[in-house]
Amino acid sequence: MAIISACALVGFLVRELTATDPILDLTVFTDRNFAAGATLIAVIGFGMFSSMLLVAVFTQKLLNYDAWTAGLVLAPSGVGNILSLFASGIVTRVDQRMMLAFGCLLNAVSLYMMTSLTLGMDYWALAFPRFIQGVAVGFIFVPLSTLTLATIRRDKLVNATAVYGMMRNIGGSLGIALLTTLLAQRSQIHQSQLVGHVTLWDPETRARLVSWTSHFATQGTDTFTAERRAVAMLYRETVTQAQLLAYTDTFWLLALIFACAPLLLPFMRRIRLSTPSSTPPASAPE
Repeated sequence: MAIISACALVGFLVRELTATDPILDLTVFTDRNFAAGATLIAVIGFGMFSSMLLVAVFTQKLLNYDAWTAGLVLAPSGVGNILSLFASGIVTRVDQRMMLAFGCLLNAVSLYMMTSLTLGMDYWALAFPRFIQGVAVGFIFVPLSTLTLATIRRDKLVNATAVYGMMRNIGGSLGIALLTTLLAQRSQIHQSQLVGHVTLWDPETRARLVSWTSHFATQGTDTFTAERRAVAMLYRETVTQAQLLAYTDTFWLLALIFACAPLLLPFMRRIRLSTPSSTPPASAPE
């Protein structure tokens, strides 16, 4: 399937570059602002969509939130986005690249805050980074679309907008696929490392087994069954901790991606937009 996909992609590129009326006019990538902006929106889609999925899965799988509560964790990002969109009006007055750099770095800060995940964290410890990320979004999408599409010729603008949206969706799809794969791999790696430290000669391991055995024995379980259930609970805790460390690794990666995203901005030119006059022009004397 990978070989077929690669061949189909090459065939698509050849066809679109040689056809007289292509479905997607890829010549828009010759524009420097558009090429850099399309690449950047793919990177941002990679991080934004995958981070939303990771938070939703983490809250439901490890914190045992129901779907409604997990949705409430994601909701503050919408509030932050509404607040930051009021600042989008300054896009005509300042360098759009500065706004975009601020938004990416603020997003990196919110993802860095998610690297201190614990199994005992409360709702607000999860919701506040989402609020910060929502604020960052308002400083990303408006200036980025302005920088990317303002230099495109009017007759190619519809096609360029379609390519721009396609790049965002491709980045999001790749982000979800790659980071869920990375999450599973890092979980297996951490599990193998943690299991190597769980031995009967380790005082903490013995204390944990005794605690769980006593817990089940007080519930009326016989000694043999209590010991077996204690071992099962210890294994379950080990797997949970391995998954927690894997989530931390993925959020570290996303924070690094957004911290490095502004490195693409020097390849883009600032767009100077004219603001409408606040007073109508004086009429000519009769």
